[in-house]
Amino acid sequence: MPEKKFKRLLNSEKTLTRILDNLKEGIIAHDLNRRIFFFNREAERITGYKRDEILNADCHQAFGEPFCGERCLFKNENVIVPDTTEYPVSFVTKDGETRSIAMSVSKMRDEAGEVFGVIAFMKDISDIVSFRLRHEEITGYANIVGHDHKMLQVFQQIRDLSGYDYPVHIYGETGTGKELVAEAIHAASCRAGAPFVPINCGALPEGLIESELFGHVRGAFTGAIRDKKGRFELADGGTVLLDEVAELSKEMQVKLLRFLQTGKFEKVGGEQTNSVNVRIISATNSDLKKEVKNKNFREDLYYRLNVIPLHLPALRERKNDIPLLVAYFLKQFGGDGGKPVSVSKEALSLMMDYAWPGNVRQLQNALQYAIVKSSGNIIQARDLPMEFSEMQARIVPRRGPSKKLDFASVQAALEKTGHNKAKAARLLGVGRATLYRFLNEFPDALPEMEL
Repeated sequence: MPEKKFKRLLNSEKTLTRILDNLKEGIIAHDLNRRIFFFNREAERITGYKRDEILNADCHQAFGEPFCGERCLFKNENVIVPDTTEYPVSFVTKDGETRSIAMSVSKMRDEAGEVFGVIAFMKDISDIVSFRLRHEEITGYANIVGHDHKMLQVFQQIRDLSGYDYPVHIYGETGTGKELVAEAIHAASCRAGAPFVPINCGALPEGLIESELFGHVRGAFTGAIRDKKGRFELADGGTVLLDEVAELSKEMQVKLLRFLQTGKFEKVGGEQTNSVNVRIISATNSDLKKEVKNKNFREDLYYRLNVIPLHLPALRERKNDIPLLVAYFLKQFGGDGGKPVSVSKEALSLMMDYAWPGNVRQLQNALQYAIVKSSGNIIQARDLPMEFSEMQARIVPRRGPSKKLDFASVQAALEKTGHNKAKAARLLGVGRATLYRFLNEFPDALPEMEL
């Protein structure tokens, strides 16, 4: 009987290994002491390590560090393994290539039901994400909304940083989403699973900032009724975001520099030296190099923080993302139990023409204001904040078709791209903002625009 032959084959170790070697998922299995006893061919391809190098080795020693980074279930002595857990992993291969991996880890039980190890299934998704970025088939990354080529470059930088632990300095105007980007860098790194601790250096009182960063011991000052951990200690193993780092005093800059050089610190009022392992991401809305030139910021600290600079574009520099952001925020607000709302073409046109000094945060606030003010389910131009009304009064109406576009070419481009406006704009050789303005000016000539 074929069925009996098949069952006999499955009981053969060589046959089972051959089957698992032909799967399109990498498989790694180890016991409760992290000793690896199975590693298939796809796992070899994904990691760059050969089976002979891995088998019977401690998982952490085999790869030089925990394969799953801070998400590793076997990092500490008290192991608690859920039945099944899934998470993303950024892994640096033996050849130094960074790969994005989707992991699924499950318990393995013997005939008596006792847990004797875990089996992990790995799927390499690096090429999928890279393809989508290369072909601009992505509208967001890690809760950051954007499709403009400037934002796609930011997404690519986040991915490139995932395999490294270097300090990153994010600079951009207020409201551009610096904390979101910092959190995305943390989530893509091997530190994901450990704490991400943001610190607004400009919001902390001068007299308390040292205690907030490094902690204090009981009796260090009036009101210190117990020992307290600082933010760096709370973030041990994870990432600290020093937001508005340019606001730190010269005295605190010296103490921060010492910590960055040694990884060690003393709590306020304490004598014991402590050490932690954290990654530092800093952010500012000012020109840090200019602050160095003006003697407001230490040059040696600047070079410690600015190892990998990452610039976030202002919203006025990526106006093609405004319709996308509007649709995203309106969907979010609708999920809060509010009324379903859309935006009129006239209101969207005003938003496309506005300079947005407060960037994405200001756009979010403007939409919330407009939702409250609007009487129906459509946000009209009159529902936008006062600065938009003032801008509308200054605008001189344009007459006649755009010199760059005409009805026939726009219709042909939209039909050819299946009414995908981003692709149609590229086909026409204009920005998306130009195409949207054309559609807003001549609504009768073309179908209704959907957000």
